[in-house]
Amino acid sequence: MRYDPSRPAGRLLLTPEDKEAPARALRLRRLGLGGGPDPVLDSFADRLAECTGAPYAMVNFIGEKGQFFAGLHAPATGPVAKSDGTRPRVGRSMPRDHGFCPHVVVRRKALVLEDVSDYPRFAGNPVVDEFGMRSYLGAPLIDTTGMVLGTVCVVDVEPRAWGKAGLETIKSTAADLAARLERRADDGFPL
Repeated sequence: MRYDPSRPAGRLLLTPEDKEAPARALRLRRLGLGGGPDPVLDSFADRLAECTGAPYAMVNFIGEKGQFFAGLHAPATGPVAKSDGTRPRVGRSMPRDHGFCPHVVVRRKALVLEDVSDYPRFAGNPVVDEFGMRSYLGAPLIDTTGMVLGTVCVVDVEPRAWGKAGLETIKSTAADLAARLERRADDGFPL
């Protein structure tokens, strides 16, 4: 069943409750993550976008009140033109109720949305209309303590068959990056 914006979705559009958010915020601070853009994580996002062919790639840390893309690869202008002719660009921060990463964090497992409009729970998300997001592939960044720090994700403005290969790529990329982030924090080594 495809999403029909004329039908009420009720609770489907709610971002799931994140009971680990306070502990995650503390863990992120201890690891020195999510406080600002990180050029190394930007390069990581650039490589991820190139590897998957996606126009957007992010390393996203989720705090108590919002999300922060410490690593971001995005086009210079957004694909969706507003009524005033502007094309909004994805910035470094986003409210928790925008996008799909908060769902990945709470679920603690990867999420594949090949065509967002096929999923009523996700099709009404603000990023669909604001930025034209149509497909998503993301996996949680889980550290050795079992804490989900955030996500690694790629997004496209067209429906996309990510397939099993895409799922395995994003999952292994997330696991590798989570280990590197901890090593960097512990030892001071670059990614």
